[in-house]
Amino acid sequence: MKKQDKKVLRWIGVVLALVLFVGWALLWPLNSYIEGPGNASNLRSFVKIKGHPDHGRGSFMITSVALQQARPATYVMAKMVPYLSVEKADDVTGGQNSATFDKVQKFYMDSSINEAIAVAFKKAGQPVKKRYLGIYVLQVQPNSRFKKAIHVGDTITKVNGRHFNTAQGYQKYIGKQKVGSPLTVTYQRGGQEHTTTHRLVRLTGTRAGIGIMLTNNMKVTTKPKVKVDPGQLGGPSGGLMFTLQIYQQISGQDLQKGRKIAGTGTIDSDGQVGEIGGIDKKVIAAHRAGAKIFLAPYVKPTKLLLKYEEDHQTNYQMAKRTAKKYAPGMKVVPITNFNQAVHYLQSTN
Repeated sequence: MKKQDKKVLRWIGVVLALVLFVGWALLWPLNSYIEGPGNASNLRSFVKIKGHPDHGRGSFMITSVALQQARPATYVMAKMVPYLSVEKADDVTGGQNSATFDKVQKFYMDSSINEAIAVAFKKAGQPVKKRYLGIYVLQVQPNSRFKKAIHVGDTITKVNGRHFNTAQGYQKYIGKQKVGSPLTVTYQRGGQEHTTTHRLVRLTGTRAGIGIMLTNNMKVTTKPKVKVDPGQLGGPSGGLMFTLQIYQQISGQDLQKGRKIAGTGTIDSDGQVGEIGGIDKKVIAAHRAGAKIFLAPYVKPTKLLLKYEEDHQTNYQMAKRTAKKYAPGMKVVPITNFNQAVHYLQSTN
């Protein structure tokens, strides 16, 4: 073989190796995810209440975190960009497959929207009816004795023949039982009722449980009817902002006052706002969308938490630190409950 032919073959080999390397770097899926800033969307397009349109000149914005499976190239990039983070797949999905993960996120969103409607109507002095159907099963832990009978997506309606009106009610009752004692669970799947009995397992310390993650499954009835279409969004973190949007429309108040107001945080039946993950990414997303105010959950850490996490940061502290670096001019406001958020927006311009 001529030297020229060997040289050509060598170059072909190098090019093929480079193509394979680039393809591997861009396409090979890793067992991790990259989290980054997502979108900040105007909630006016999500919430419809007949006879109560939102004519405000400003906007309430729901923020999200962008999530994508890591590839070698994007993994390296994420390590170099301060506001991107790499998370283990199991930490993101809880070990669930993508279909189950999406289903769980939808359950969280449905529960959050229902709480938002109820809290907003109550605050506006409008009638609202809440009927608790039971609790959604979000995850069944490997050590649960119920794992062969109860599946993600089932609705638990009774334990030992007792029905409670909140997930906390079920948890409190079960927590009072002894580890190893039998518990009869009534649940629904596909419109059919089933019953199963198994022994309780140890959760933390001496506390007993069935080894199931859950959230409220309830039906909220209002007049006028509220229609909320969250699109592809999932999870409970939009609770506060949905509540503000619904309250502004049903009460007729202009809380926006021409401002672009973003934020995040869960909402419970008492209007308390809970912390969420990825708030640093959400602040950046809000800034990119032009928001000037960001409502951040603030839950005062306990002494016990600070003892074991000396560097613990609340959502508010992390949001404020992120805004200082990446969102100049944005005001970050600590929010503990819904009434506090309304008061702040009413009293400022």
